[in-house]
Amino acid sequence: MGRRGIAENSRKQLAKVAYLYYIEGKNQAEIAKELGIYRTTISRMLTKAREEAVVTIEIREFDTDLFHLEHYVKEKYHLKNVEIVSSVASSEKSLEDMIAIAGASMIRSLLKNHSKVGISWGKTLSNVVAKMVPRQMKGVHFYPLAGGPSHINARYHVNTLMYELTHKFHGDCSFVNATIVQESKELAAGIRTSKYFEEIIDNWKTLDIAIVGIGGRADKDNRQWLDMLTDEDFKRIDQSGAVGETCCRFLDEQGREIADEMADRTIAISLKELCKVPNSVAIAYGDHKAGGILAVLRQGYINHLVTDYRTILQILELDGDFTFSNEIE
Repeated sequence: MGRRGIAENSRKQLAKVAYLYYIEGKNQAEIAKELGIYRTTISRMLTKAREEAVVTIEIREFDTDLFHLEHYVKEKYHLKNVEIVSSVASSEKSLEDMIAIAGASMIRSLLKNHSKVGISWGKTLSNVVAKMVPRQMKGVHFYPLAGGPSHINARYHVNTLMYELTHKFHGDCSFVNATIVQESKELAAGIRTSKYFEEIIDNWKTLDIAIVGIGGRADKDNRQWLDMLTDEDFKRIDQSGAVGETCCRFLDEQGREIADEMADRTIAISLKELCKVPNSVAIAYGDHKAGGILAVLRQGYINHLVTDYRTILQILELDGDFTFSNEIE
């Protein structure tokens, strides 16, 4: 038999192994026994069959470019997991729902019996909690990562979110009775040293999961939950070059926390503590949040991210990375 015949026979063998594995659904041990080949050899042959295009794999109904992008972002920012939702949606509400479902799925996969879970608050996280599928669990405890807002829809409040999570997962929670930004650093210090809050702070150090949102630049003309900030606060934030915040910890474009008088008045987990949590999940999207998300990624404050395609492309471009800029979804 000439070289050509040997080569054809070799490719035929690869094709046969691939057929038995992918079409007939036999496992590698079964194929090895049937063909009289070592199991380790079957594994190598399957790899070679893909490399030489004897077999090709097509994933239908899903945009595999998103999987490629997710892997790229995961490696670039040293994340444990990334979920990028397609930006193609019939409405803003539809995109909100897609983000919320993806966030709920990621968090649910991380929850284990006896998990200690911290959560902040806001509209995005409220949507995520609403999409969480209930599950019977043991010993799960939820903790606030920050004080609550002053004047905001009650369903976005951290205590509301913890109560809903407690109900869905049959756990317990520790409520917070302070607003996130106090009038003075003395008042904030008093809260942090109170017995009930000291217990919350102690538990921040042993969290298994932290769930946060990320905000964009502070806009005093659209204060929303930032109504507790004074005009002087907004002025200082603007002068500091803050591009976003998480748990009301404002960040510059490199992700460094802006340490000023307002930071001392803030009742929230520190970013240093946040980045020590084994599984820290951020769910955020939108043009105005790209700078804030990038700042958080640059310093590694979180290790799980849920966002959408449009936002992640903006984040990469802000970071000087145009690898995916010419792709059209």
